Amino acid sequence: MGRRVLITGGAGFIGSHVADELLANAYEVRALDSLAIQVHGPLRGRPDYLDPNVELIVGDVRDPAMVRAALDGVDDVLHFAAVVGVGQSMYQIEHYTSVNDVGTAVLLEALNKNPVERLVVASSMSIYGEGLCRGPNGRTVTPRDRSLTQLKAGQWELTDDDGNELTPHPTPESKEPSLASVYALTKFDQERLCLMFGRAYGIDAVALRFFNVYGPRQALSNPYTGVLAIFASRLLNGRAPLIFEDGNQKRDFVSVHDVAQACRLALEVKDAAGQVFNIGSGHDYTVREIAEKAADVLGVRDIEPEVTGKYRMGDIRHCYADIERARRLLGYDPKMGLDEGLEELAGWLEGRVAEDYVEAASEELAERGLTV
Repeated sequence: MGRRVLITGGAGFIGSHVADELLANAYEVRALDSLAIQVHGPLRGRPDYLDPNVELIVGDVRDPAMVRAALDGVDDVLHFAAVVGVGQSMYQIEHYTSVNDVGTAVLLEALNKNPVERLVVASSMSIYGEGLCRGPNGRTVTPRDRSLTQLKAGQWELTDDDGNELTPHPTPESKEPSLASVYALTKFDQERLCLMFGRAYGIDAVALRFFNVYGPRQALSNPYTGVLAIFASRLLNGRAPLIFEDGNQKRDFVSVHDVAQACRLALEVKDAAGQVFNIGSGHDYTVREIAEKAADVLGVRDIEPEVTGKYRMGDIRHCYADIERARRLLGYDPKMGLDEGLEELAGWLEGRVAEDYVEAASEELAERGLTV
């Protein structure tokens, strides 16, 4: 009998792929998932993509009794349960704080009574705020936050104190966090709580800072999910993807298959204990490039992205991953390139129906003064 792993949020996009990876490597997998309506739809049934060998417990990570039951007989935990989305987090503050922070606290108190060998927590690139940059002199610098005056004037790029434009640079784990959204704050809380708890109670804890994860099974009708799924939802409905600012923001897009590999390695590699790792592709693309590539692979090249020229509160300009630590210590080696990954995503999207709530979500942000 293999090791039994509990994945909180295990019926979701990333969790289900990690379950596949673990099952293929002789683990037993149990998932605790609330099957939230925003992700899974109103029927809230067991997802058809979830492997039948996954033991699914439907329940809320904030329910102590449910969490204790889910931990029974478990050797390791992968903690993915969270609500995601920068924009929505800026007005659903109580909900994000409750699920992400309180849910993690409930899990850790339960682990105090039902200890496991290893705890891996899903953190986020959002905790960095702006990524590292290089100045005109070639030195690496931490950019200052853009002012509202600058953003209202459509001056999107990062500059130094003298007004010189900065060049984006890969961001390593050593960069100090700069928490620009409620979502980022809650992910930082999750990460720190788990690492702190692990050190105090002798549980090997590992934090993985995911960059922009994409791939099959992403919730297409959730307007606050990953940007590629949001773009796909618009394109499938014959509508232009909406892009904030000027579309030249740089991000790191990583296949969910590579993320699943990283999660298994985080469970298995002894030297990972107590560490934080960036999990990305190590490559950067502009948001506009991603929208155009998505249109191309879906065969709707005539649908041009709509660049709004607006800033969304909580967003940052550039951030992409330095993954050398994960390569060196975990043996992490991302294998799926963006073009290959988009072809796979397009194949999965064939025949799927996506409810497009993007404009409604954008209007809600605007009504609350969260776009400028």
